[in-house]
Amino acid sequence: MDMREGIAAQTSFSLRLSSHLLSLNGSASSNLAFSPLSLHSVLSLLTAGSSGATQQQLLWFLGSPLASNLVALYFQISNSILVDGSAAGGPCVRYAGGVWVDASANLKNSFREVAGSVYKAEAQSLFSYFA
Repeated sequence: MDMREGIAAQTSFSLRLSSHLLSLNGSASSNLAFSPLSLHSVLSLLTAGSSGATQQQLLWFLGSPLASNLVALYFQISNSILVDGSAAGGPCVRYAGGVWVDASANLKNSFREVAGSVYKAEAQSLFSYFA
């Protein structure tokens, strides 16, 4: 999946999610604000750290055949779209992400590495975060 296909899948996810959230409200005159990119990125990060049926369900929901496609998409996004463009007169986008996992779960170093290098997020055990 190239970046164009990945963005098309992310856009489809955003439109489905928007449609669902708007249908829950039932009023066309109300306002709704949310970040589809943030939701897609955190679910993509969780997909990278999951396996089996859970990963397959996340992949289906996100519209991607492989977790590696999502990692590649967010690597490209974080290194091209979410960069500081203020020196060239462009925007400076701030994005924060993190995953906190119960201390009884063992986080793999490879997951921590992907979280930090690709998603610019931090993955920590909940107990060690508050210690």
